[in-house]
Amino acid sequence: MPTTTPLRTRFDADRPVVGMVHLPPLPGAPGFDGDRDAVRTRALEDARRLETGGIDGLVLENFGDAPFHPDDVPKHTVAEMTAVATEVTDAVAVPVGINVLRNDADAALSVAAAVDADFVRVNVHVGTAATDQGVLEGRAHETLRLRDRIDADVAILADVHVKHATPVGDRSIERAALEAVERGRADGVIVSGPGTGDETALEDVERVADALDATDAADRAPVFVGSGVTSETVADCFAAGADGVIVGTALKEGAETTNPVSSERVGDLVAARDADSSAD
Repeated sequence: MPTTTPLRTRFDADRPVVGMVHLPPLPGAPGFDGDRDAVRTRALEDARRLETGGIDGLVLENFGDAPFHPDDVPKHTVAEMTAVATEVTDAVAVPVGINVLRNDADAALSVAAAVDADFVRVNVHVGTAATDQGVLEGRAHETLRLRDRIDADVAILADVHVKHATPVGDRSIERAALEAVERGRADGVIVSGPGTGDETALEDVERVADALDATDAADRAPVFVGSGVTSETVADCFAAGADGVIVGTALKEGAETTNPVSSERVGDLVAARDADSSAD
Protein backbone atom coordinates (compact mmCIF):
# COMPACT_ATOMS: atom_id res chain seq x y z
CA MET A 1 0.00 0.00 0.00
CA PRO A 2 1.51 3.38 -1.00
CA THR A 3 2.36 5.82 1.79
CA THR A 4 0.45 9.11 1.87
CA THR A 5 2.26 12.20 3.10
CA PRO A 6 0.47 13.51 6.23
CA LEU A 7 -1.80 16.45 5.52
CA ARG A 8 -0.30 18.60 8.26
CA THR A 9 3.20 18.43 6.79
CA ARG A 10 2.08 19.63 3.37
CA PHE A 11 1.61 23.20 4.58
CA ASP A 12 4.45 25.51 5.55
CA ALA A 13 2.46 26.88 8.48
CA ASP A 14 1.25 25.62 11.84
CA ARG A 15 -2.17 27.20 11.26
CA PRO A 16 -2.68 27.12 7.50
CA VAL A 17 -5.04 29.49 5.75
CA VAL A 18 -6.29 27.89 2.53
CA GLY A 19 -7.92 30.08 -0.11
CA MET A 20 -10.50 29.17 -2.74
CA VAL A 21 -10.13 29.45 -6.50
CA HIS A 22 -13.78 29.34 -7.55
CA LEU A 23 -13.82 28.56 -11.25
CA PRO A 24 -16.39 30.33 -13.44
CA PRO A 25 -18.80 28.07 -15.35
CA LEU A 26 -16.85 25.53 -17.42
CA PRO A 27 -17.72 24.33 -20.92
CA GLY A 28 -20.93 22.31 -20.79
CA ALA A 29 -22.31 24.16 -17.75
CA PRO A 30 -25.39 26.38 -18.27
CA GLY A 31 -23.51 29.57 -17.44
CA PHE A 32 -20.46 29.04 -19.66
CA ASP A 33 -19.92 32.09 -21.86
CA GLY A 34 -17.83 30.38 -24.52
CA ASP A 35 -14.47 31.83 -23.45
CA ARG A 36 -12.11 29.12 -22.18
CA ASP A 37 -9.21 31.56 -22.02
CA ALA A 38 -11.15 33.79 -19.64
CA VAL A 39 -11.73 30.85 -17.28
CA ARG A 40 -8.02 30.07 -17.13
CA THR A 41 -6.99 33.71 -16.85
CA ARG A 42 -9.34 34.24 -13.92
CA ALA A 43 -8.11 31.08 -12.18
CA LEU A 44 -4.47 32.12 -12.54
CA GLU A 45 -5.12 35.67 -11.36
CA ASP A 46 -6.97 34.44 -8.27
CA ALA A 47 -4.31 31.84 -7.46
CA ARG A 48 -1.48 34.35 -7.77
CA ARG A 49 -3.26 36.92 -5.62
CA LEU A 50 -3.83 34.30 -2.94
CA GLU A 51 -0.19 33.24 -2.95
CA THR A 52 1.16 36.79 -3.04
CA GLY A 53 -1.10 37.70 -0.12
CA GLY A 54 0.50 35.01 2.04
CA ILE A 55 -1.99 32.19 1.73
CA ASP A 56 -0.66 28.73 2.69
CA GLY A 57 -2.59 26.66 0.13
CA LEU A 58 -5.55 26.79 -2.20
CA VAL A 59 -8.43 24.67 -3.44
CA LEU A 60 -9.50 24.69 -7.10
CA GLU A 61 -13.23 24.04 -7.42
CA ASN A 62 -15.80 24.08 -10.24
CA PHE A 63 -18.03 26.42 -8.25
CA GLY A 64 -19.64 27.98 -11.32
CA ASP A 65 -21.00 24.71 -12.72
CA ALA A 66 -24.35 24.77 -10.86
CA PRO A 67 -26.63 22.92 -11.05
CA PHE A 68 -24.08 20.26 -10.15
CA HIS A 69 -23.93 16.65 -11.24
CA PRO A 70 -24.38 14.54 -8.08
CA ASP A 71 -21.41 12.19 -8.19
CA ASP A 72 -20.30 11.56 -11.78
CA VAL A 73 -19.30 14.68 -13.69
CA PRO A 74 -18.91 14.51 -17.49
CA LYS A 75 -15.52 13.66 -18.96
CA HIS A 76 -15.24 17.11 -20.52
CA THR A 77 -15.47 18.68 -17.06
CA VAL A 78 -12.66 16.46 -15.79
CA ALA A 79 -10.56 17.36 -18.83
CA GLU A 80 -11.18 21.09 -18.41
CA MET A 81 -10.38 21.03 -14.71
CA THR A 82 -7.19 19.10 -15.38
CA ALA A 83 -6.10 21.67 -17.96
CA VAL A 84 -6.78 24.59 -15.60
CA ALA A 85 -5.25 22.81 -12.61
CA THR A 86 -2.07 22.13 -14.60
CA GLU A 87 -1.61 25.84 -15.21
CA VAL A 88 -2.41 26.74 -11.60
CA THR A 89 -0.02 24.20 -10.07
CA ASP A 90 2.71 25.41 -12.43
CA ALA A 91 2.06 29.03 -11.45
CA VAL A 92 2.12 28.75 -7.64
CA ALA A 93 4.37 27.08 -5.10
CA VAL A 94 1.78 26.53 -2.35
CA PRO A 95 -0.08 23.22 -1.90
CA VAL A 96 -3.09 22.82 -4.19
CA GLY A 97 -6.28 20.86 -3.53
CA ILE A 98 -8.99 19.77 -5.97
CA ASN A 99 -12.74 19.64 -5.35
CA VAL A 100 -15.06 18.37 -8.11
CA LEU A 101 -18.60 19.35 -7.23
CA ARG A 102 -20.84 18.03 -6.19
CA ASN A 103 -19.27 14.82 -4.94
CA ASP A 104 -17.11 13.21 -7.62
CA ALA A 105 -14.20 12.02 -5.49
CA ASP A 106 -12.84 9.77 -8.24
CA ALA A 107 -12.62 12.73 -10.62
CA ALA A 108 -11.01 14.96 -8.00
CA LEU A 109 -8.46 12.31 -7.11
CA SER A 110 -7.69 11.64 -10.78
CA VAL A 111 -7.17 15.33 -11.51
CA ALA A 112 -5.02 15.75 -8.41
CA ALA A 113 -2.84 12.78 -9.31
CA ALA A 114 -2.40 14.00 -12.89
CA VAL A 115 -1.29 17.52 -11.91
CA ASP A 116 0.66 16.54 -8.77
CA ALA A 117 -1.74 18.34 -6.43
CA ASP A 118 -1.55 17.71 -2.71
CA PHE A 119 -5.08 16.90 -1.58
CA VAL A 120 -8.73 16.60 -2.53
CA ARG A 121 -11.84 17.78 -0.79
CA VAL A 122 -14.69 15.28 -0.64
CA ASN A 123 -18.09 16.61 0.43
CA VAL A 124 -19.63 13.24 1.38
CA HIS A 125 -16.86 10.73 2.07
CA VAL A 126 -18.77 8.46 4.46
CA GLY A 127 -22.43 8.30 5.39
CA THR A 128 -25.37 9.73 3.47
CA ALA A 129 -26.64 13.27 2.91
CA ALA A 130 -29.79 14.75 1.41
CA THR A 131 -28.83 17.60 -0.90
CA ASP A 132 -30.21 19.70 -3.74
CA GLN A 133 -28.64 17.08 -6.05
CA GLY A 134 -30.59 14.33 -4.32
CA VAL A 135 -29.25 11.75 -1.91
CA LEU A 136 -25.45 11.45 -1.92
CA GLU A 137 -23.68 8.43 -0.48
CA GLY A 138 -20.09 8.28 0.69
CA ARG A 139 -17.80 6.05 -1.34
CA ALA A 140 -14.73 5.94 0.83
CA HIS A 141 -14.20 2.29 -0.12
CA GLU A 142 -13.83 3.27 -3.78
CA THR A 143 -11.83 6.44 -3.23
CA LEU A 144 -9.20 4.80 -1.02
CA ARG A 145 -8.76 1.87 -3.39
CA LEU A 146 -8.47 4.17 -6.40
CA ARG A 147 -5.77 6.14 -4.61
CA ASP A 148 -3.82 2.95 -4.07
CA ARG A 149 -4.32 1.71 -7.64
CA ILE A 150 -3.03 4.87 -9.26
CA ASP A 151 -0.28 5.31 -6.64
CA ALA A 152 -1.35 8.87 -5.84
CA ASP A 153 0.27 10.70 -2.92
CA VAL A 154 -2.89 12.76 -2.44
CA ALA A 155 -4.44 13.45 0.96
CA ILE A 156 -8.21 13.26 1.49
CA LEU A 157 -9.88 16.16 3.30
CA ALA A 158 -13.45 15.12 4.09
CA ASP A 159 -16.41 17.26 5.12
CA VAL A 160 -18.49 16.24 8.12
CA HIS A 161 -22.15 17.35 8.13
CA VAL A 162 -21.29 19.13 4.89
CA LYS A 163 -22.89 22.47 3.98
CA HIS A 164 -25.82 22.65 1.59
CA ALA A 165 -26.95 19.26 2.90
CA THR A 166 -28.77 17.47 5.69
CA PRO A 167 -27.23 14.29 7.12
CA VAL A 168 -29.42 11.22 6.79
CA GLY A 169 -29.80 9.57 10.19
CA ASP A 170 -29.04 10.90 13.65
CA ARG A 171 -25.25 10.58 13.85
CA SER A 172 -23.72 13.38 15.91
CA ILE A 173 -21.07 15.53 14.30
CA GLU A 174 -18.50 13.91 16.60
CA ARG A 175 -19.45 10.44 15.39
CA ALA A 176 -19.44 11.59 11.79
CA ALA A 177 -15.90 12.94 12.19
CA LEU A 178 -14.64 9.81 13.90
CA GLU A 179 -16.12 7.57 11.22
CA ALA A 180 -14.65 9.72 8.44
CA VAL A 181 -11.19 9.28 9.97
CA GLU A 182 -11.27 5.83 11.55
CA ARG A 183 -13.44 3.96 9.06
CA GLY A 184 -13.19 6.18 5.99
CA ARG A 185 -9.46 6.80 6.56
CA ALA A 186 -9.74 10.50 5.74
CA ASP A 187 -6.53 12.45 6.34
CA GLY A 188 -8.37 15.48 7.70
CA VAL A 189 -11.90 16.78 8.24
CA ILE A 190 -13.79 19.99 7.50
CA VAL A 191 -16.49 21.56 9.65
CA SER A 192 -18.63 24.24 8.02
CA GLY A 193 -21.81 26.28 8.34
CA PRO A 194 -25.08 25.57 6.51
CA GLY A 195 -24.03 27.22 3.23
CA THR A 196 -21.24 28.90 1.28
CA GLY A 197 -19.96 31.89 3.24
CA ASP A 198 -22.11 31.08 6.28
CA GLU A 199 -20.43 31.22 9.67
CA THR A 200 -19.38 27.89 11.15
CA ALA A 201 -20.62 27.20 14.68
CA LEU A 202 -17.58 27.24 16.94
CA GLU A 203 -19.31 24.68 19.16
CA ASP A 204 -19.20 22.24 16.24
CA VAL A 205 -15.49 22.88 15.77
CA GLU A 206 -14.86 22.27 19.47
CA ARG A 207 -16.89 19.07 19.47
CA VAL A 208 -15.06 17.62 16.47
CA ALA A 209 -11.62 18.64 17.73
CA ASP A 210 -12.33 17.18 21.17
CA ALA A 211 -13.60 13.94 19.67
CA LEU A 212 -10.49 13.48 17.57
CA ASP A 213 -8.22 14.48 20.47
CA ALA A 214 -9.84 11.76 22.58
CA THR A 215 -8.58 9.06 20.20
CA ASP A 216 -5.05 9.68 21.53
CA ALA A 217 -3.70 9.21 18.02
CA ALA A 218 -0.03 10.12 17.75
CA ASP A 219 -0.80 12.50 14.90
CA ARG A 220 -4.54 13.03 14.81
CA ALA A 221 -6.28 14.18 11.66
CA PRO A 222 -6.42 17.98 11.45
CA VAL A 223 -9.69 19.90 11.63
CA PHE A 224 -10.38 22.71 9.17
CA VAL A 225 -13.13 25.32 9.36
CA GLY A 226 -14.73 25.39 5.92
CA SER A 227 -17.05 28.39 5.72
CA GLY A 228 -17.70 31.85 7.07
CA VAL A 229 -14.14 32.61 8.21
CA THR A 230 -13.24 36.31 8.19
CA SER A 231 -10.45 38.51 9.51
CA GLU A 232 -12.60 39.11 12.57
CA THR A 233 -13.31 35.44 13.29
CA VAL A 234 -10.16 33.58 12.25
CA ALA A 235 -8.63 33.81 15.73
CA ASP A 236 -11.82 32.42 17.27
CA CYS A 237 -11.70 29.44 14.90
CA PHE A 238 -8.22 28.50 16.07
CA ALA A 239 -9.17 29.08 19.70
CA ALA A 240 -12.04 26.61 19.23
CA GLY A 241 -9.60 23.89 18.19
CA ALA A 242 -9.28 24.28 14.43
CA ASP A 243 -5.93 23.39 12.90
CA GLY A 244 -6.58 25.32 9.69
CA VAL A 245 -9.20 27.33 7.82
CA ILE A 246 -10.51 27.33 4.25
CA VAL A 247 -11.63 30.77 3.12
CA GLY A 248 -13.46 31.77 -0.04
CA THR A 249 -16.11 34.47 0.19
CA ALA A 250 -14.28 36.72 2.69
CA LEU A 251 -11.30 36.97 0.34
CA LYS A 252 -13.31 38.17 -2.65
CA GLU A 253 -13.90 41.74 -3.76
CA GLY A 254 -16.89 43.06 -1.85
CA ALA A 255 -17.13 39.70 -0.02
CA GLU A 256 -19.09 38.32 -2.98
CA THR A 257 -18.29 34.66 -3.66
CA THR A 258 -18.27 34.94 -7.46
CA ASN A 259 -16.05 38.05 -7.55
CA PRO A 260 -12.27 37.98 -8.11
CA VAL A 261 -9.92 37.54 -5.17
CA SER A 262 -9.06 40.77 -3.36
CA SER A 263 -5.35 41.07 -2.53
CA GLU A 264 -6.19 43.48 0.29
CA ARG A 265 -8.66 41.08 1.88
CA VAL A 266 -6.17 38.21 1.66
CA GLY A 267 -3.51 40.30 3.36
CA ASP A 268 -5.89 41.38 6.10
CA LEU A 269 -6.95 37.83 6.95
CA VAL A 270 -3.41 36.45 6.91
CA ALA A 271 -2.30 39.34 9.12
CA ALA A 272 -5.12 38.58 11.56
CA ARG A 273 -3.99 34.95 11.72
CA ASP A 274 -0.38 35.98 12.23
CA ALA A 275 -1.26 38.50 14.95
CA ASP A 276 -3.18 35.82 16.82
CA SER A 277 -0.27 33.37 16.49
CA SER A 278 2.15 35.96 17.87
CA ALA A 279 -0.08 36.49 20.87
CA ASP A 280 0.05 32.82 21.86
